[in-house]
Amino acid sequence: MKYISLDLGSVTCGIAKSDTGFLAQPVKTIRFQPEDYDEAIDRILEYLAAEKPDLIVMGYPLLENDDEGPRAQLSREIGEIIEKESGIRVVLQDERYTTRDSEEFLIQANVSRRKRKKVIDQQAAVRILEYYLEKQRNSL
Repeated sequence: MKYISLDLGSVTCGIAKSDTGFLAQPVKTIRFQPEDYDEAIDRILEYLAAEKPDLIVMGYPLLENDDEGPRAQLSREIGEIIEKESGIRVVLQDERYTTRDSEEFLIQANVSRRKRKKVIDQQAAVRILEYYLEKQRNSL
């Protein structure tokens, strides 16, 4: 099964993938005009059409109290659009702490601040996918 994960921000969308269901790897960062989610959706759909994943795991930024704030609502709505337009199932994965964890990982790997800025969204997408895959393995 082929998985793609998305970490949607206000100007970027980090993408990661797993062809095995065990290891996730960073792929790319899509950049778009600030808050131009129509452009983001179009670029994501182009990527999905080329990759043809079986499942999309979308980062879902819940609030600390597990409520759905405006960013989580936006992610859910965009996930619904992507699912409808692509015909590929989208699942939401709690993404709290993924950016922080990714930042710590990159610092430990001695990645410069400039390079971290370029790949942080991809690394967050890796974490989102890893959390999802781990949750699936633990439920077996």
